Amino acid sequence: MRRRQSRFSVYGLADWEEGAFLGLDDSALLMRAARQELTLVTYDRRTIPPILKAWAQDERRHGGVIFIDEKTLSPSDIRGLVRALLTLIEETGDWDWTDRVCFLRRCEKEKVSG
Repeated sequence: MRRRQSRFSVYGLADWEEGAFLGLDDSALLMRAARQELTLVTYDRRTIPPILKAWAQDERRHGGVIFIDEKTLSPSDIRGLVRALLTLIEETGDWDWTDRVCFLRRCEKEKVSG
């Protein structure tokens, strides 16, 4: 991802902030990401949505969240995930992701000419 789109910062949770947010409360992660103007890309559709709902009610801002459904993109499909994120970046251009929430969709596989 970093190699194909150097304009954006991409971090794995274990690498970001030296892994300091592994195992911590998700709201702490979202707060730090918001301060750094980072958008969270996550498969976690169980604990993140209630936090976003509570934050919206409190008019609290976040850096944006991109949800991925395991049935749409398997966590093991790294190539598909990268392709889908790159397509989303191309489609959204220079959007301000503050308080945005979206669901990542699978990209059509590139056609191979025969």
